[in-house]
Amino acid sequence: MALREQWRARTVEHVWLRPGDWYHPAVDALTEALTSDGSLAPAAHRLGEMRGSTGVGIAEALDDFAVLFEVVGTEPPLESVRALCEGWAAALENAPVRASCIDPESGLPTVDYLSVRLAETYGAARRHAHHAFVTHALLLVDVAVGDNHPWRRAARSAAMGRALAAALPQGHPMAALGGGAFAILVARDWDLGGTVTRLREEVNEHATELAIGELLRQPPRIWIEPLPETHDRAVDLLEHLRR
Repeated sequence: MALREQWRARTVEHVWLRPGDWYHPAVDALTEALTSDGSLAPAAHRLGEMRGSTGVGIAEALDDFAVLFEVVGTEPPLESVRALCEGWAAALENAPVRASCIDPESGLPTVDYLSVRLAETYGAARRHAHHAFVTHALLLVDVAVGDNHPWRRAARSAAMGRALAAALPQGHPMAALGGGAFAILVARDWDLGGTVTRLREEVNEHATELAIGELLRQPPRIWIEPLPETHDRAVDLLEHLRR
C-alpha cells in the first residue's frame, strides 16, 4: 500500500495527466509482484492492457511505469517493459476502429492531418505569390530496424513521439507515417540545420531514457524531401511514404 501511494504521488506530480483515472487493481498486482520478488511480466502485461483499453497513450504508460522503478531506486527490467508494451498493443488491436487525427502509439498527428496542414501551406504561399516547394520541405526521419513486433513498435513510437515534441514547437506540423518513419513540415530557413541537429539529439536522448536504444536505428536516418509543385502531388508523396 505504501509503495502504491508513493508511486501515485510521484506519477501524478510529474507524469500522469488525469489523476482520477490512475488507479486500477492492475496497479496493486504490479506492486505486489515487485515487493515479492516474483516475475513482473504478467502484472506488467495486465497493466499495459488496462492502460491501452482506457485510452492512455504508450508514452504516458511507459513514463508512469518508469516512475515506479524510480521510487524503488532501480531500472525497469527489459522483460517487464516488453510485457507492458505487449499488453498495451494487445488492447489497441482489440479496440474498435475509430477515425482520429492522432496516432495512438506516438501521440503524433496522422498523415491525414498533415495533408490538411500542407493544404494550408500551399494556400498561404499562393496568396502571397510564393511557391510552397521553395519556402518549405518535408523533414523525414527513419528509425526502423526491421522488427515489427507490436511491443517494439509501440516503444519505438513512444520514444519518437516524445523526441519530436521536445525538438519542435508545440503544434508544429508533423505526422507518424508508420513503420518507424515520421514526417515534419519545415520552413527552408536559416534554422533548418539546427532543427536537424536538435532532432537527432532528442531521438538519441529519449532512446537512452527509455532504455530502447537497440529498437531504433542508430544514428537515425534524417533527410530533406523537397515538396512537389502542387498540394495534390504532395498528398501522393505522403501516401507513397506511408508504411
